[in-house]
Amino acid sequence: MRPEPFGIPDAEPLRIAVVSMHTSPTDRPGKGDAGGLNVLVLESAMALAARGHHVDVFTRSAGAPHSHAIASGVTLYALATGGGVVRKHELPNLADAFGAELERAALAATDSYDVIHAHYWLSGLAALPVSLSLGIPIVQTFHTLAEEKNRRLATDERPEPERRVLTERYLAGEVDAIAAVSRAEVDVLCDGIGASAERVWLVPPAVDALLFQPRPVASRAEVRARLGVRPADGLVVCVGRVQPLKGQDLAVRMLEHLPDAVLVVAGDATPGDERYLESLHDIAREIGVEGRVRHIGSLERPALARLLDAADVVVVPSRTESFGLVPLEAAASGTPVVASRVGGLVESVVDGETGVLVDGRDPAEWAQAVGAILEDVDLQVELGLAGRRIVSRREWRDVAQELETVYRSTIPSRA
Repeated sequence: MRPEPFGIPDAEPLRIAVVSMHTSPTDRPGKGDAGGLNVLVLESAMALAARGHHVDVFTRSAGAPHSHAIASGVTLYALATGGGVVRKHELPNLADAFGAELERAALAATDSYDVIHAHYWLSGLAALPVSLSLGIPIVQTFHTLAEEKNRRLATDERPEPERRVLTERYLAGEVDAIAAVSRAEVDVLCDGIGASAERVWLVPPAVDALLFQPRPVASRAEVRARLGVRPADGLVVCVGRVQPLKGQDLAVRMLEHLPDAVLVVAGDATPGDERYLESLHDIAREIGVEGRVRHIGSLERPALARLLDAADVVVVPSRTESFGLVPLEAAASGTPVVASRVGGLVESVVDGETGVLVDGRDPAEWAQAVGAILEDVDLQVELGLAGRRIVSRREWRDVAQELETVYRSTIPSRA
């Protein structure tokens, strides 16, 4: 693995084509197929532009093609491909068509792009041929890897298709560089799918510590009252797309062992996982906690920041995560996190310092970890202060600086 990169001062600005085929970075996280990837793409694009670079972001339009500025120096281009809403498992069939539109857009650009940055395997599938055709270096960020997801499937959950597994292996061997979001992802890339360590860079995400921050007591009280949480109740929050991989069923079952807690699930069902959302309500009724579970859907970023601040504990019971932005956002809000000891969560939660990592999926053990924090106000404060202090050390401008170095490392390779 390459060392964490540092920016190159006084270098010429770059023209960067960012590709996020399956989801627009402007989509609300927690809704549809949008999640932490959307936050990372948008925040890093804006931070790169703030460093003087020109950033064009390409995504698929479900309707007519359109474009608009989303920030100074950042323009979003939605390319018409396939027409209408398409389920994610059907999108690989549109990769060639999207790639053709991307190439046309690149050729029509006033100035050539210096680098392409593809986010998620579908974007790499579409963009690699463009990179080869036009001689533009390509950087890949996978965000999640089928190799790891398939190792940690929930019961009856459909594995990722072989096409994705093989495509990720192929991309790992063909792209000019890979920007990984965690050391856990680096391990899977190098040991699991055979990526060359010399082309893998570690570029972890950051958090907006101005948006996500501790707020006045009155703000917390208002949010809790709106959710019907009594002053004496513990407020436990679980944020993310509702799908088996995120493990919200464990959070609901845990509530059986926490009689004085309310669970708020913030996020919409991923398309195709609507039955899983229904099952959460079924579980709540079966174990008698339906009156203490609130499903509030996905939230805009400011509302999410207020919710995380109002929470006593944030739980992240995912079966796997390449990194996990929610723990960072909770920590920035001064809220302790209890998370699965898997993947990148081991890096986004400092066990015993900003929260607690739990081995296994026993609801009673999770309840014990959460209950210990709910019952100890001093511990809540201690973990919250440490979390805020640690995550405030890294900003999105640091991510942009590091990505710039990765990009520049690839440019001579196609010269």
